Amino acid sequence: MNLTDNSSRDGDSLSMAARLLWLVLIIATLYLCYFHNLGAIGLVGPDEPRYAWIAREMHESGDWITPRLYGKPWFEKPVLYYWGAALSFKFFGVSEAAARFPSALAALLATLAMAWLAWRVYGPWTARWLLLLLPTTVGMIGFSHAAATDMPFAGTLTIAMVFAAGILGLVPPAGLSLHAPKLSLYTNTRPRRLVSLLFFGFFLGLATLAKGPAAIVLSGGGVLLWAAFTRRWRDAFRCLHPLAIASFCLTALPWYIICSRRNPDFFRVFIIEHNFKRYLTPEFQHIQPFWYYVPVLLIAFAPWTLALLWSTLFGALRAWPQRRPSDATLLALCWVLFCLVFFSISKSKLPGYILPAVPPIGLLLSRAYARLVPQEGWTFRLLLLGGAIPMVLVTPVLWSFYFGRSGPTAKAATGAGWVLLLLGLANLLLAARKRAKQSAFALTSLCVVPILALLLFFNHMAPLFLPWDPSGKTLAENLRAANIPPEQTYVAAMRRGQQFSLSFYLHQEIQTWDQNQPKEGYLLRNSRDCQHFVKPPWVCATDPVELQTSGWFVYKVQRSDSVSSRHDGSGLGGSGLGGSGLHWDGLEVRNRQPR
Repeated sequence: MNLTDNSSRDGDSLSMAARLLWLVLIIATLYLCYFHNLGAIGLVGPDEPRYAWIAREMHESGDWITPRLYGKPWFEKPVLYYWGAALSFKFFGVSEAAARFPSALAALLATLAMAWLAWRVYGPWTARWLLLLLPTTVGMIGFSHAAATDMPFAGTLTIAMVFAAGILGLVPPAGLSLHAPKLSLYTNTRPRRLVSLLFFGFFLGLATLAKGPAAIVLSGGGVLLWAAFTRRWRDAFRCLHPLAIASFCLTALPWYIICSRRNPDFFRVFIIEHNFKRYLTPEFQHIQPFWYYVPVLLIAFAPWTLALLWSTLFGALRAWPQRRPSDATLLALCWVLFCLVFFSISKSKLPGYILPAVPPIGLLLSRAYARLVPQEGWTFRLLLLGGAIPMVLVTPVLWSFYFGRSGPTAKAATGAGWVLLLLGLANLLLAARKRAKQSAFALTSLCVVPILALLLFFNHMAPLFLPWDPSGKTLAENLRAANIPPEQTYVAAMRRGQQFSLSFYLHQEIQTWDQNQPKEGYLLRNSRDCQHFVKPPWVCATDPVELQTSGWFVYKVQRSDSVSSRHDGSGLGGSGLGGSGLHWDGLEVRNRQPR
């Protein structure tokens, strides 16, 4: 066995009071970043309402095998998220928070798994910083608050890779001295090895249930790339132990087999169309350049983007004379590199695809911050100060320029000022680290406090940027209050995501208005141009009803001959729209000028 270039793990010299303060800060960070405000906004985008609909239908119908959207089989994604959300609906009721709970739980488990790996490989300080820096990134906060398959996939794959590190002999025994030399391969006892193999197969099976065969490709590709650099092929092929394979098959295959038997077109739709075609062809119109995921990762690690850039550059320069880093660090690097290359080659690119690379990058960032910054951190502090100080100084400029003004732009500027101020303060505190070992509570650990404050006051800041509800929740509430029948409601020129969201909240698929096949009913528009979508002999009501809290208009659409027989100036179905305001079936609405 050869000695690696990995220096000894960092020791732990904290006092009991300091440990307690760290624990409180870590718990607050994990809760606020992953579970706070899960239901702050309605289900948004095209994915959240559709996935939540499928989970709700699974819960209501009792069919836990075939995912169904609007009553029809839907095989875009496997079943793990639907199971999690359906169980969440069963125990907590149907709500946005319940729909997003599986993603929040997956983010928490992935973070704890990475922290455990950091603690065993690098020591307690790296683990502590990972528990602060990783959860407070935009990528982890955003996807933990999304009712989608991305975080369950990334979370289960992350846990599987942590157990893979144990199979590869990269995790030291619990009793190893912090000052003992680190060998390139730690000897696994038989019970430890069997446990690692069992859980590696189990969590890899869950990842396959979350998003499909990509889990096998990403885990196998990362491990094989690591074996190519380390020449430890024998260790890598231990992941193919019969126990790991059996655990994987018992976890993943039953659902695939049963679903295929019940739905003969499952293999074609899911495997061929939504895996091979999605990866190899631009059929799904998610076309992006090859370098797309580089800026995505930089955005995903905000507010620690500058720290990530420094650790990437400085870590590479530091490792270059030594030829290669330690085997454990190399596994994280290969894990990230393979994910980045694999998804960059794909013809279809979406931001969530690269999420499995975020936890190992968080590990590398935390290690660099805990080990490298105290040694040669003047460049780190210079870079962060150069980015943080302008963010802090631009805030009073924004506020003074828009002082006394009103309107959406002024509100957005006020909100942007607060965001920049808090992000700047976070980076200023992060830049204050100087010593490698501390016995007291570290002031720099308070760098997460501005981010936590931002999350605490999210409900007050969101209206500054979003004057109207981007989901269909508020609109659905307005329509229910007005007693508009969902089965007679149509939309024209509505964003796809909002239409899906409206369908979820009304518990009815809302159809798009078809000019060639008009029907009597109610047409939703976000402006006063209904007649542009309606051809004679069909007409819109002269005066629409404005839904004040959602910003939409409701038009009654019917044939002109039926309108003329009762045209008495009463507007929408005789509701009495004259004047500046009215009450229509209990809903206060107002007419207003065109936008």
